[in-house]
Amino acid sequence: MPGMDSNPYRVKIAPSILSADFARLGEQVAAAERGGADAIHVDVMDGRFVPNITIGPLVVEAVRRVTALPLHVHLMIEEPARYVQDFIGAGADMLVVHLEGNWTLHRLIESIREAGARPGLALNPSTSLSLVDEILPYVDLVLVMTVDPGFGGQKFIPTMYDKVRRLRQMALSLGLAELDVEVDGGVNATTARSLTEAGANVLVAGAAVFAAGRPVEEAIATLRAAATGLPAVDSTRDSD
Repeated sequence: MPGMDSNPYRVKIAPSILSADFARLGEQVAAAERGGADAIHVDVMDGRFVPNITIGPLVVEAVRRVTALPLHVHLMIEEPARYVQDFIGAGADMLVVHLEGNWTLHRLIESIREAGARPGLALNPSTSLSLVDEILPYVDLVLVMTVDPGFGGQKFIPTMYDKVRRLRQMALSLGLAELDVEVDGGVNATTARSLTEAGANVLVAGAAVFAAGRPVEEAIATLRAAATGLPAVDSTRDSD
């Protein structure tokens, strides 16, 4: 039907609290949940794996107390295996770890699943997809970084559209139709539609949700409409 979403997967929105106002974090997370967010994305950086320092398990635990949404914790840190239990114990539903630098990746993925969380794999923009086919069957989600990790609000790297497309094709060729393909970096109303058309079904958005100059609920509705090609729906409105 013309105008309907051409992506066969339901598009999910995962607001990133990296762009939230931490003085009002609980309030903003609650607004994201009211606005129809599908998950909350938490970026953990240690100043070593990436050139920035953000948060740890205590903030994940605080966010867990204010929302029932799944918490996707993206570990941009050295030696992530040391912290698997800490973040899952704090309330993480999914741990996303990087391919880069983790040479015992199967063991790390297995430890996440055994500890009770879903494992995801993240790829930096310059990391080739040729490195991931052996690990794809073991993860629930692949996160394609569409900017170099470390800071929010960066400009989208245009060649990542094709990378997302090739990743989706690779997953389908391996019989992994249920694999979530997530993108993070420069996701907004301008880039969202091309990303979903390329095969992404999970959009991480920070500034486009929490720093859009409008209520969080409205920002999520606008982003979802842009991603799907469907009219924006006010998810906070009571049904009759």
